[in-house]
Amino acid sequence: MEFKDYYQVLGVDRNATADEIKKAFRRLARKYHPDVSKEADAEARMKELNEAFAVLSDPEKRAAYDQVGRGAHAGQEFRPPPGWDAGFEFSGTGFSDAEAAGFSDFFSELFGQHMGRGRAGGAAFRTRGEDHHAKIMLDIEDAYRGARRTISLRVPRVDATGHLAMSEHTLDVQIPKGVYEGRLIRLAGQGSPGAGGPPGDLYLEVQFAPHPRYRAEGRDVYATLPLAPWEAALGAQVQAAVPDGTVEVRIPAGTQSGRKLRLKGRGIPGNGTGGSGDLYLVAEIVLPSAADPKARALYESMARELNFNPRGTHGGRS
Repeated sequence: MEFKDYYQVLGVDRNATADEIKKAFRRLARKYHPDVSKEADAEARMKELNEAFAVLSDPEKRAAYDQVGRGAHAGQEFRPPPGWDAGFEFSGTGFSDAEAAGFSDFFSELFGQHMGRGRAGGAAFRTRGEDHHAKIMLDIEDAYRGARRTISLRVPRVDATGHLAMSEHTLDVQIPKGVYEGRLIRLAGQGSPGAGGPPGDLYLEVQFAPHPRYRAEGRDVYATLPLAPWEAALGAQVQAAVPDGTVEVRIPAGTQSGRKLRLKGRGIPGNGTGGSGDLYLVAEIVLPSAADPKARALYESMARELNFNPRGTHGGRS
């Protein structure tokens, strides 16, 4: 996916005010609107302008775009990092997948339905405040035992000079045991004030911070299990670190890297929305360094005495 420089598309500086962005869009729209333009690429350019304006005219989306795009250049290969939009508080429901599909893949990836999932008040709640949404990053260990966390959220706004500014507020949040990625934690009354009615709610969407050993799929958790070559070849009983402590695991003889050992019910604990997941320990054979003289001597001995070819077709023997 290619990075899109929306500031370049509208021909404005990155510090442009909201009014400057609006004026630039209107000027270019008069030139490229397909109903009046004689430019050969008018339709494509107008679509590009609409997409850029949809982001830069919205303080929330602009702030998130500025963060994820820091240092990126138009046309370069780009993938947003995990949790790039965590910590921003968004209002409303964002773009639906159908609306986002009218723009580029780049836009859909950043601003599709996953952004702003708070449930805005419907027709029966016209005076109710708007719901807000924010993505938060948690450690996977928090899902096993629950936790109390102080969460800082940034709220983008346009200041009196027309420039983008950020305000920050903190919340003391109880993380329930058994949360999983995509789960929404509702904070009642923490959204926008109502017009004579109750305030909206704030929905915190859970995402797990990247971990060197663990990853989650729903309630199932996958953990790498480093093994010495002899443990994998001969079988062994080993102590394995898992998100909620340690567990003793029997390693079958002949275990290869990538083999999954399932520990039923040792994934993310269940709660009212489902049962516990499973924990999968994924074997990863770690070789002793040949820089160690004793290890090198053993490697050289095996190289001489074993008729072994890992690229062979008959059980590894040549």
